[in-house]
This record gives sequence, C-alpha cells and structure tokens, in this order.
Amino acid sequence: MFRRKLQALDYHNPSGFNCKDETEFRNFVVWLEDQKIRHYKIEDRGNLRNIHSSEWANQYDKYLKDVSCPFKSQERQEGIDWLLGLAVRLEYGDNAAKYQNAKPLTTDATKSVEPLINLDVNNPDFKAGVMALATLLQIQRHDDYLVMLKAIRILVQERLSTEAVAKSNSSKEGLPIALDKHTLGFDTGDAVLNDAARILRLLHVEELRELQTKINEAIVAVQAIIADPKTDHRLGKVGR
Repeated sequence: MFRRKLQALDYHNPSGFNCKDETEFRNFVVWLEDQKIRHYKIEDRGNLRNIHSSEWANQYDKYLKDVSCPFKSQERQEGIDWLLGLAVRLEYGDNAAKYQNAKPLTTDATKSVEPLINLDVNNPDFKAGVMALATLLQIQRHDDYLVMLKAIRILVQERLSTEAVAKSNSSKEGLPIALDKHTLGFDTGDAVLNDAARILRLLHVEELRELQTKINEAIVAVQAIIADPKTDHRLGKVGR
C-alpha cells in the first residue's frame, strides 16, 4: 500500500509494513519524525518516542496538528500517506542533486496507453490523494471517488490547461500579483500547493466579476425595453 514511498525513504521493511499493528505503527511514526521529517527539536521528541505511554495517542494527535496534517488520527491510512508524502518532499529537498540525476524507468510496464487502466479505486492511496486534491480545490465531497476525480479533471482542464491559459493571456493583459499578500484561509503544508490554491481562488473571483458584469448588462437591456414601449393607436393600447 505504501511500498513505493517507503522504498524511496529507505525504510527497513517497505513490503512488510503493517499499519494496523499498533506497536509497529508507533515505531514507524517515531522513525519518520527522527529520520525524515524532523519537525520537532531532538529534545522535544520525548513524548512521541515514548510509544508505551497511555498518552501516546494524544501526542500523535498533537503531532498531526503541528505538522499541519489535514487528517485526524482516526484516519490512520490517510494520515500515514500524507506524512509519507511530506517526508518524500523533505527528502527530495535535502538530496535534490541525487534525484535530479536519476534515470527514469523505460520498461514496457511503464508504457501504458491508458495511464488509469490499472487504477484501483478502493486503494487507500488513491482515496487519500483524491480527497486531498478535492479539499485543496474546494470541490464538494462525493461518495464516489471517481466522480470527484472527474470533477478535478474538468476544473484543471478548464482553468489550468494550455488552451485555457493561452485564452486567458490573449483576452486581456493582467497585472503582476504578489501571491503572498493574498490570504488563503488554510494551509496545505506545501508552499507550491498553497500558491496554486491562491491562483485558483483569484481566477474564481475574476469569473464571478465577469458574471456580475454580464448580469448588469442584461438588467440594463431589459430596463431599456420596458422604458420604451411601442404604441399601437389602432388598438388604443400601449405596449406590444
């Protein structure tokens, strides 16, 4: 389930990791913080390292909040996947040159015509990823994760595709905007994702302004028709 990310992080047992085993899970969280995430100072990791404490669950809840994880401790698989994603990003930041020189795999297994042909919609990794994107893009949750994925695809195609960007650039010349001066209202834990969310929010506001302009134009047009009725003297009436 988490094998690829665990392998990327050099976890000692990526294929046999069992998140349902409480002791193994707690040791894993300690390893992840000690070796990869390192959010706390060394002297502040004592409570998290005390995996036999009756207060460990509360400490884990606090840890998730401190690293800005959007999932609760009850959502164990989603939380693990998020923490692994954070660890991978930090690991890449620490060893960027190493991964930039890595050669991509070119086996036949990676050359699928349809990238989603082997997609397992019941995989917790898939569900966690779709839920994180839906939350980031402010898309309403749905019981069917494929429906949410389609909504995400439509939103990206309409607002972030090459054609959409080209159309936006050709229709009007915008002014530079300092993204960091716009309050997002939430934090994804990733600076790049935060900027993307700010951009989507600004685009949404722009669309609302264009819609309001069209509504105002329609009101003006209707008022012009009402204010200039035609008179038919033969009928002795005013109106159409």
